[in-house]
Amino acid sequence: MVGKSDVETGEAYARDSYDGQERQSLLPSTSGAPVGSPTKKFGVLHLALAFLAGVIACAVAHLFACPGCFVHGRTNYSNSTTDNRVKVFAPPYVGSTQVHNYPPSSPTNANPTLFPSDVGYPGGTPTGAEPNVIETAPAYPIHTGAAQLVVPNTLGDTDKEKSASGDFNLFQKWGNLSPWYSVGRGAFGLDSDPTVPETCRVTGLHFLHRHGARYPTQWASYGGPASLAARLNEAAAEWNASGSLDFLNDWTYKLGEELLTPFGRQQMYDLGISMRLKYGFLLENFTESNTIPVFRTESQDRMLHSALNFAIGFFGYPLDGKYQQSITIESDGVNNTLSPYKTCSNANVREKGDRGVWYVKRWAEIYLVEALARLQPYIKGYELSIEDVYVMQQMCAYETVAIGYSKFCELFTEEEWEGFNYALDLSFWYGSGFGCPLARVQGYGWVKEFLARLTNTPITEHNSSTNSTLDDDPITFPLNQSLYVDATHEVVVLNIITALNLTNFATSGPLPYTHIPTNRSFEVSKLAPFGTNIQFQLLECTSVPGPQLRIIINDGVTPLTGIKGCPEQRDGMCPVDTFVKAQKELLLETDWEYDCFGNWTVPEGDAWNTTIGSPPKP
Repeated sequence: MVGKSDVETGEAYARDSYDGQERQSLLPSTSGAPVGSPTKKFGVLHLALAFLAGVIACAVAHLFACPGCFVHGRTNYSNSTTDNRVKVFAPPYVGSTQVHNYPPSSPTNANPTLFPSDVGYPGGTPTGAEPNVIETAPAYPIHTGAAQLVVPNTLGDTDKEKSASGDFNLFQKWGNLSPWYSVGRGAFGLDSDPTVPETCRVTGLHFLHRHGARYPTQWASYGGPASLAARLNEAAAEWNASGSLDFLNDWTYKLGEELLTPFGRQQMYDLGISMRLKYGFLLENFTESNTIPVFRTESQDRMLHSALNFAIGFFGYPLDGKYQQSITIESDGVNNTLSPYKTCSNANVREKGDRGVWYVKRWAEIYLVEALARLQPYIKGYELSIEDVYVMQQMCAYETVAIGYSKFCELFTEEEWEGFNYALDLSFWYGSGFGCPLARVQGYGWVKEFLARLTNTPITEHNSSTNSTLDDDPITFPLNQSLYVDATHEVVVLNIITALNLTNFATSGPLPYTHIPTNRSFEVSKLAPFGTNIQFQLLECTSVPGPQLRIIINDGVTPLTGIKGCPEQRDGMCPVDTFVKAQKELLLETDWEYDCFGNWTVPEGDAWNTTIGSPPKP
């Protein structure tokens, strides 16, 4: 039939032959002739009998379908037990993994020759001046995080009436799973922002960033979304959900593994554009020297595609001839400062490299007790554990950054989200930051490369995670650039922050597992979220002698007073010579062989602690 509208929109079918037949059968004829051929007329008695028969038939059908419904007296439906109802369990596909494989492997209509990426006739292409927002704008652009993601209107109450308060931002309560955002002026203790201080100008930038939002990793020491999905799927024939968990009755697991999500790709693209607007003028130095920049990433899929999406944002498509992308290998036994754990054996010893799990488990047993009690009545036939409830919080974050929204987010109160955020602080303080005995040594190699770039001096000794093949080649590791960009993981970012001795982030440590400290100095959502980035800003000023350096983490200027000789300066500046000297002394205090391969031990939990990221010395 032709000309019908979409029935899912609720519109009627358009006029066609079928519609015409209905009108011919039901409407009076304009000629006055009878339509159709009615041969028999029905009276009131016939209609009454037909109506009575229909009522009896409905009653009989209802009796067979619901024998418990016809009882004497008033039924209290709100308190009726499942014994009086038909038990309906979750369908067998609940919790199963749902995969949409795009693009198809061999699309039948693919014809690249008919769809070239360049057909000529580009029109006018004169370029303009490079942007310089960091120096020329009256205010610094603020990144709010995730405009495309949807936050729930209500949080955690069984009556679903309490709305999230206006000053509560759920996206900032997911620790390392938060989308990066501008932390705000004064977030790290300095009343300053990234705009260039008066009398100063930017001469260079070393930029370090994490990859964008991703699917869950293959392995999790505690929790892990895929594990909960598997458990629910295996027990689907035994449970059913209601109330706030009713959505589980037809829920499937829609997350992939490790790859960038569409939102993660956008994060990197936007970050590239943002940095071009702020620091594009540094490219003039390359034009003058007839060279192009070398940016670094490593071979993991999400790392490579984070770097490429950043580059497309920064340079625009196509990339050919605009920069060179160094792709280092992330694999066991291959030296790589962007994944140092691959050559540091002790990092693979759980008691040394994954100490945060002990704390997370104990904290979860405290902050999720009420959530477990609240949610358990809504799932019959499946006994939730504290770890299951913790995974539901993980699921909220992962689903949101992967598919835009998650019903799991609605299940928890603001207080419980604060608890989840702190759980991830515990995980990374003890697993990658100042409370981890391997943090400093794993940041050691990158700091060594950083100093080589700052001083235009080749690395003379490769006694850490540095790669002599790449770092000794001025083509793959140039030392005379005004712009460097490295992409890495959040654990490495925290390793580097620890190795640099930014002790202002360690003042509230060690972190307890019994409660959330007030005004804690170490928050992973501010230091290592998805897309986290650090600007190492190089400056020349007329008000202070010599080149200066500032460190800006997610648009928050951090003081450098933990670094020997660096002054208490209102804009966080430290003379480069002073900074380099102090860092070289710190490197001498770090022993790669002992820390990464030594037979030292630390007891589990809070029986031993560090706030400098180093193991006990012999």
